[in-house]
Amino acid sequence: MEALKVWSLTASPLRQLLRLSSSSTAIYGRRSHHSSLMLRCASAASSSSSSNAATAETPKPAGRNRRAASSSNSTSDREAIRSIRLKKVEELRGQGVEPYAYKWEKSHSANQLQEIYKHLANGEEVNDESDRVSIAGRVVARRAFGKLAFLTLRDDSGTIQLYCEKERLSDEQFEQLKAFIDIGDILGASGSMKRTEKGELSICVSSFSILTKSLLPLPDKYHGLTDIDKRYRQRYVDMIANPEVADVFRKRAKIVSEIRKTVESSGYLEVETPVLQGAAGGAEARPFVTYHNSLGRDLYLRIATELHLKRMLVGGFEKVYEIGRIFRNEGLSTRHNPEFTTIEMYEAFSDYQSMMDMAELIVTGCAMAVNGKLTIDYQGTEICLERPWRRETMHNLVKEATGIDFSELGEDLGKAKDTVLLALQDVLEHKDKSGIGACSSLGHLLNEVFEVVVEPKLVQPTFVLDYPIEISPLAKPHRGNAGLTERFELFICGREVANAFSELTDPVDQRRRLEEQVRQHNAKRAAAAVETPEGKAKKDDDDESYEVTLDEDFLTALEYGMPPASGMGLGIDRLVMLLTNSASIRDVIAFPVLKPSPHIYASGSLKLEDTPPPPPPQVSSVVDDGDDDDQYVDAQVEEVVDHVDGLLNEAREEEGKEEDCALEEGQSNGEILKSSLKKETLDSEDGERREKKKVQWVDLMGKELAEIREFESRLVS
Repeated sequence: MEALKVWSLTASPLRQLLRLSSSSTAIYGRRSHHSSLMLRCASAASSSSSSNAATAETPKPAGRNRRAASSSNSTSDREAIRSIRLKKVEELRGQGVEPYAYKWEKSHSANQLQEIYKHLANGEEVNDESDRVSIAGRVVARRAFGKLAFLTLRDDSGTIQLYCEKERLSDEQFEQLKAFIDIGDILGASGSMKRTEKGELSICVSSFSILTKSLLPLPDKYHGLTDIDKRYRQRYVDMIANPEVADVFRKRAKIVSEIRKTVESSGYLEVETPVLQGAAGGAEARPFVTYHNSLGRDLYLRIATELHLKRMLVGGFEKVYEIGRIFRNEGLSTRHNPEFTTIEMYEAFSDYQSMMDMAELIVTGCAMAVNGKLTIDYQGTEICLERPWRRETMHNLVKEATGIDFSELGEDLGKAKDTVLLALQDVLEHKDKSGIGACSSLGHLLNEVFEVVVEPKLVQPTFVLDYPIEISPLAKPHRGNAGLTERFELFICGREVANAFSELTDPVDQRRRLEEQVRQHNAKRAAAAVETPEGKAKKDDDDESYEVTLDEDFLTALEYGMPPASGMGLGIDRLVMLLTNSASIRDVIAFPVLKPSPHIYASGSLKLEDTPPPPPPQVSSVVDDGDDDDQYVDAQVEEVVDHVDGLLNEAREEEGKEEDCALEEGQSNGEILKSSLKKETLDSEDGERREKKKVQWVDLMGKELAEIREFESRLVS
């Protein structure tokens, strides 16, 4: 136990290593290899410190160069660990063990075991044959103490501890566990149930199998995966490192399921409509265009499911819905992704009042299914979803917020703009004034003022009713107010969640409105072409250069007769954002569309695209620039100290010195070194020196990885 006491000293990690090497020589006598290994570490640390002092005045690389240096160091760390694990794969196969299994028979999930055996008292074990269990999952933590090892296994439901005693496993399996199992590996394990003296429910492992050998290290347990860009690009790692991320997608699945349950209980039938369409209709948005080789024509990814669902009503269905992906070739933001999910639903013989009731039913049902209550917190704001929700016209909301009554402005568009600009001169930004100046009708002006002034203030659930006819080409004219339509949008937290109409069924009126929409678009397109210098393409989000065409088949379908109907589209992504308290739409889409990355991932390596490989990193120039590019640092330290632990414990075993079982949930030797190192670096006042020192230590340990593995091999053999 003397070695453990030496490791637990509060001196610097370097002094710990030096003292440990001396103690090891004294205690274990013939461990000359071990002693020389530790002395090599000390020597390397000394030379590294000298090098660091010599380069202390080297100016910091700026911006991108500094990031590249940090990224290069991270890549080097990953590749060192990957190389070691590839060797383990070769060694396993050399022993006749295939590290990539075909299947594993599970008897329980981790959560089921936690529930079934919650009655076990501390120290109690069940050994009946009926209590033998089998489980599979990913190793997310690992601790080894001589003849005892603990692994934390995580599956889809939760985590459970594996209690691995040498006396319960064959010698071959126990050596395999110590030498070849790493954090990130996927294991299958069988055994009996026990609650440790410290109260941790565990599986006493009698046999295990490596199901998948992980080659790349997981982000360390202290920081997780925090780089936002990497979280979105490598969502699979994000889910492993941050279990709460996977919970968001479980809640998303529950929300979609609840939506289906709600609408189908009301008699709706789920149908499927084409994603590839000959004309992009049902909304005003820029489509994605593709080319069909066999047909020799352009096709469009749908920008809405509306027009085909209405065809279903023409065909005789009375209640239909579709949950599907929509594609719009527009900008990226925290609320917009080029592909997103909606539910669109249509009910014959009803009007938009019916859809307000359905919207309330869907949202409240989902809130109860996910959160179990109707009062939720969204980004620090309390939202009450108790029914009924406020219902108010756009005209009244604008008047309430600005004092402007659009019903009294008359028909003169110019005077109306002047009135608006004068009344709102203190609250409008320059871009807002430009938007108002560009409005082509009173209806567009009313909507512009609403979007700029009113919309951000609609925090609690609000139905905004009766939109101008100019911006609602598919909605039925209002029965009591000329120039308006029977349309509503649902807003929560200043965001549109749903949009619904009393559907337009007059084929002549529909043709006229769609033709006017095409005419206005072509006018904007022509104006943009004149303003854009020749030979330069306009690439901003307001680009009007795309072509808009009439869906003649839809107009033909209307001429056969569509019954009076209401329809609604509800954004599932935004609903999930609301109910999971997610700030960005990217947080609720598993694999969101992102801007091109400067890196590509190939064969497990992170390489700069279109540039030669970077030179080896200079440890002295790697400093903390606020990024998390060194996310694998602690993972590498973890792997190194695991090997050091193994060496010390094997040395103890051969000398007949066993670990005390009271240590079963305490820190290992390597963890003490690691925590001491972290404490020392965090206590330093100079942030730059602290980060240099940390990276310097990790670089030192990284250089010893291969030697440790080689020495460990010799020790075991």
